[in-house]
Amino acid sequence: MTDPAPRPAEIRRWRRYLADERAEAAVYRDLAVRREGEERAILLALADAEGRHEAHWLELLGPHAARVPAVSVRTRILAFFARRFGSVFVLALAQRAESRSPYERDADATPAMAADERIHGEVVRGLAARGRQRLAGSFRAAVFGANDGLVSNLALVLGIGATGVATGTVLFTGLAGLLAGALSMAAGEFVSVRSQRELLAASTPDPDAHTAVADLDVDANELALVYRARGMSEADAEARAAAVIGATGAGRRERLGPAAPVDEHEAVGSAWGAAGSSFAFFASGAVIPVIPYLVGLEGIIAVLTAAVLVGAALLLTGGIVGVLSGASPGKRALRQLAIGYGAAAVTYLLGLLFGAAFV
Repeated sequence: MTDPAPRPAEIRRWRRYLADERAEAAVYRDLAVRREGEERAILLALADAEGRHEAHWLELLGPHAARVPAVSVRTRILAFFARRFGSVFVLALAQRAESRSPYERDADATPAMAADERIHGEVVRGLAARGRQRLAGSFRAAVFGANDGLVSNLALVLGIGATGVATGTVLFTGLAGLLAGALSMAAGEFVSVRSQRELLAASTPDPDAHTAVADLDVDANELALVYRARGMSEADAEARAAAVIGATGAGRRERLGPAAPVDEHEAVGSAWGAAGSSFAFFASGAVIPVIPYLVGLEGIIAVLTAAVLVGAALLLTGGIVGVLSGASPGKRALRQLAIGYGAAAVTYLLGLLFGAAFV
């Protein structure tokens, strides 16, 4: 008894899956070109897995596989960024795409394929985490700087403008807020990152401490205290210390820590890089509320234009944060917008009150 011919709706769905599997495999291969070593091997293995899924849909479609539709917009965006940038943004988008696979709810996909997609999401999450860690210091400063510039200067401009002062006063107040805020952010980030790096350096093992091992009192064996201070149990520390003393006596040298202090901590980043990012991004954000006044707009028109421009920028930065965190870009964008507009609205209302009081 032969299987019934697939229905048109099934054929359309299978073709869409086939197109997406091919495109996703291409995304992983494009990313692999820009990677080396282990990351490259992992990405190529993911591409091979997508190829197995492609073979499944080809078998189901049979002669109907000749006409494969265009891939989804989501997958096309992934492919575009993978070819041109190959950055953590693509991995973050791929992580979200893998986590939203429809295979668990589709009877035509095998349980193994659904399990593959779930595991692929975790694999991509791990790869994206490496990129997020490398970005953490400067990117944090950049995002926070841009948002602080947008919100604080919009609030400042609207608050001052609502008091009824001249347009020129509002403009110069906004420019002063831009410079003061950018310099303050840069200085704060520099001190913060430098202090954190100094704390990390203070916790790094002394690279020359191993030279004292050969002269330690074998009976007292204070080397065990080093290992206990690093979290080992007393018994494990004593055993490790005894092994080190024995190995040193046999002519081997045991290092107690890294050969050199860890100077570049990926999760912290460069103090100068963080300061520069904070200054540049705060300034780029803070200039947006001032643009309407720079081009000569006045009154409520200037206020509404500033609010619209800042709102668009808040949606953009919120969406970027959502993409990188693997969360919903739309929700993060709306959250940024609500927070920014909320702060600006409060300041604007206070400006109206102060303006009315002085009148």
